Amino acid sequence: MKYYLIVGEASGDLHASHLMAALKEIDSNAQFRFFGGDKMAAVGGEMVKHYRELAYMGFIPVLMHLKTIFANMRLCKQDIVAWQPDVLILVDYPGFNLNIAKYIHSNTKIPVYYYISPKIWAWKEYRIKNIKRDVDELFSILPFEVDFFEGKHHYPIHYVGNPTLDEVSAFQTKHQPDSHHFAMSNGLTDKPIIALLAGSRKQEIKDNLPMMIEAAQSFGDYQMVLAGAPGIDPDYYQQYLKGKEVKLLFNKTYSLLQHADAALVTSGTATLETALFRVPQVVCYYMSFGKIISFLKKMVLSVKYISLVNLIAGKEVVQELVADRMTVDNTRDELSKILNDKTYRQQMLDGYQEVAEILGTPGAPRKAAEIIVEKCSTDRR
Repeated sequence: MKYYLIVGEASGDLHASHLMAALKEIDSNAQFRFFGGDKMAAVGGEMVKHYRELAYMGFIPVLMHLKTIFANMRLCKQDIVAWQPDVLILVDYPGFNLNIAKYIHSNTKIPVYYYISPKIWAWKEYRIKNIKRDVDELFSILPFEVDFFEGKHHYPIHYVGNPTLDEVSAFQTKHQPDSHHFAMSNGLTDKPIIALLAGSRKQEIKDNLPMMIEAAQSFGDYQMVLAGAPGIDPDYYQQYLKGKEVKLLFNKTYSLLQHADAALVTSGTATLETALFRVPQVVCYYMSFGKIISFLKKMVLSVKYISLVNLIAGKEVVQELVADRMTVDNTRDELSKILNDKTYRQQMLDGYQEVAEILGTPGAPRKAAEIIVEKCSTDRR
């Protein structure tokens, strides 16, 4: 069968690549075409556009690139119609993907499946109308979403487990920790590591990385190691790293987390990855006009937390420094606690264990692939 996939960022590329691999195991005749990234390309198929050409964050960047965004949408719609896949699989990235879903649902008979459902429980809940109208099958990777979609909105979904659990488990199975080898092969010292995960978009990096570095450099007994995002050019980081004792590593995020003592993490999938590697963390998410955003957060967001760790646990496991609370002093204080307060550190690790138990066992991509193939096969009859 023919599968068309659309992702808009690095985490989507990772998750989609595993879904594609699972689809290939079940469907030996699987053909792929996609808006995606390098990991998807490694599985096979034809990449129409790289997600680096899609990802714009923030009002001003989006406004400046509206022409490009609309051109990419037109290209995507035309390409899907021309290729006539058996199914369109959307992966997160709702601003772009829901627009595509509306067009495909209205103008074709191609079924629209959504793998990794949009986080409308956090904001823009009105999008449930679009999902009900335009999405044929919705796949959730967060257990609390079942009650939101099925209980609150009476829209049936497939909860398949969380693919991050698969990805971390697979890595840990293949790679035993060896701190000396990791340090030697990456030009590091023998000091313990503070990992910096500053987001996958330029705006996130710009807003968070300088304060992360300033806070972490206070701990001279530790070395700072920054995980480079796949979609960001190495040169972009240099403006923030010049004169700083920070080692930049690309394609080593899981290895870094496997050997880190603590981490400063911009909210997103990385917070869950960090928790599954059992690395105590501080969630950092500064935004311009912080105090205004903080006020709007209280008034608009329908959830209590922004990190996946706390959302899954249903309580505060990790400290979230959001908007005006994201300062150098606050970050330094919290980092000191997770490095030096053994009781506080252990409480966070205990919380991580609870999160892992809630997520259950690995197998999300395989479960999703089995449902997709079965339903697509039925539709073709």
